[in-house]
Amino acid sequence: MNLQDLKGKANDIRIDIVNMVAEAGSGHPGGSLSSAEILCALYFGGVLEHDPSNPAKADRDRFVLSKGHAAPVLYATLAEAGYFPKDELTTLRKLHSRLQGHPDCRKLPGVEASTGSLGQGLSISAGIACGLKLQDNDAAVFTLMGDGECQEGQVWEAAMFAAHRNLDNLVAIVDHNHLQIDGAIEDVCSPESLSAKFEAFGWQVFMCDGNDMEAVLSTLEAAKAAHTGKPKAIIAETVKGKGVSFMEGQAGWHGKAPNAEQTEQAIDELTDKETPNV
Repeated sequence: MNLQDLKGKANDIRIDIVNMVAEAGSGHPGGSLSSAEILCALYFGGVLEHDPSNPAKADRDRFVLSKGHAAPVLYATLAEAGYFPKDELTTLRKLHSRLQGHPDCRKLPGVEASTGSLGQGLSISAGIACGLKLQDNDAAVFTLMGDGECQEGQVWEAAMFAAHRNLDNLVAIVDHNHLQIDGAIEDVCSPESLSAKFEAFGWQVFMCDGNDMEAVLSTLEAAKAAHTGKPKAIIAETVKGKGVSFMEGQAGWHGKAPNAEQTEQAIDELTDKETPNV
């Protein structure tokens, strides 16, 4: 898929996110919208080795959504990739749906781990990466974390373990949108400098604009290809609520569904972005 097609796919994912959260009447649009380019590059840019027709194949790369509340972006991506029918997106958070408010690996193909308790995803991913190393399996493990999530102590225990075990098959991506449910991360409990912290823990650090598809794709490719004996961290600078003007940079849209009028405005804005060369 070429760069322009990837940008279009990320926009399609954003439209799905808005529609499904609006239909559910609840959910987390802000941090889902901010990470659309990241998941799009992974699943459609040739970074992640995966097969929707065989989600459990042994040599697949693994993706773990550590910030499990951003489930809408994962579900929209998996549906676009063909893991399950797109019309199932309208069942988000509904009774008996496979699309729970947080991902459940027992219910939905393509979900590698049940997540939601913040801080646990990096530990899970490090454990998977260590297991793959022990099996001489060359598959890579990617995990997407929130920057507010990096306030959790378990993140740094996992970071220490991953460096100690030389898990250079592990790539942690931080969706660095600077906002969490209670406001700016710098005001709530600053985890900065994230790059300096990961480096101090023995990780190789990459930086990129997480909403620039070309930058995201090249950074993911570089991180996956680097085999220096160190786990890799990508600090991706993003905008919370990216793509929807009234949601961008607003902490209040961390976990709130748009009403009918807001949904119409959001879809109109995202549809306008589908025009060529935008």
